[in-house]
Amino acid sequence: MDGVIIKAYGGFYFVWTRDRILKCAIRGKIRRLRGQVLVGDQVIVQPVNDAEGVVEDILPRSTELARPPVANVEQSVIIFAISNPEPNPVLLDRFLVQSQASGIPPVICFNKNDLAGDAEHVKPDILKQYEKTGQPVFWVSAKTGARLDGLREALKGRISVLAGPSGVGKSSLLNTLQPGLELKTGDISSKLKRGKHTTRHVELIPLAGGGLVADTPGFSSMHLPSMHREDLAGYFNEFAKFEDGCKFKGCLHNREPGCAVKAAVERGDISALRYRHYVIFLAEVMEAERRY
Repeated sequence: MDGVIIKAYGGFYFVWTRDRILKCAIRGKIRRLRGQVLVGDQVIVQPVNDAEGVVEDILPRSTELARPPVANVEQSVIIFAISNPEPNPVLLDRFLVQSQASGIPPVICFNKNDLAGDAEHVKPDILKQYEKTGQPVFWVSAKTGARLDGLREALKGRISVLAGPSGVGKSSLLNTLQPGLELKTGDISSKLKRGKHTTRHVELIPLAGGGLVADTPGFSSMHLPSMHREDLAGYFNEFAKFEDGCKFKGCLHNREPGCAVKAAVERGDISALRYRHYVIFLAEVMEAERRY
């Protein structure tokens, strides 16, 4: 039968077959032919009994992440907190670029809206900035359960990976989305103003509403993927509808005159915050090109 590897532990692979989870071994020849086995791999499994089985084959992957190591991810849910810890927009945009460069559509989720107030008229400015990206943006509270219906719908029927720095409430969100899960959560350090890592391994969690979600170790930094300078603007979705108006073909939207993207920033059609991050990233990409 078909299944998905949701956990690897103690030399065994736990395969979700939609009606049960089988503890499986993998034939040696499959390891030799397919190489590293990842959580998220779609497999053909032969049941031995109601609780155990043998992986007979691993199917080709549609996507593959190196960090966290998960296969066949269909979307990333990039989670930051509105407060405690304060959001780091530069890091958020690094996650967005990394996700899109991996071919994985991102979803943005700001947690802890109970710390900012839930009313539309007090919507935090950072939320307004990222609503201009064209990416799905959710503003939720794992503590109160507020506004979670939209996020549940976005997760339904997909393999999703939760990404974001430690302490923003990834495990708490999963506990709220899937009652009874009881993942370990951590407090925010009063001295460092960041969370402790509470997730030690990658595991796909089946949700009652449909879909699989990977709870992964928290990240505190992320390098930009290798790319050409001309590629970077493509990861800032909101630039696309203005680029045809640029005076020069191949405009980098930096120092060139007649740049329609810069004009859109000045009008407020593109977030000035996001554009500043683009310029920072462009300098990094150009420096990497010079080194290599």
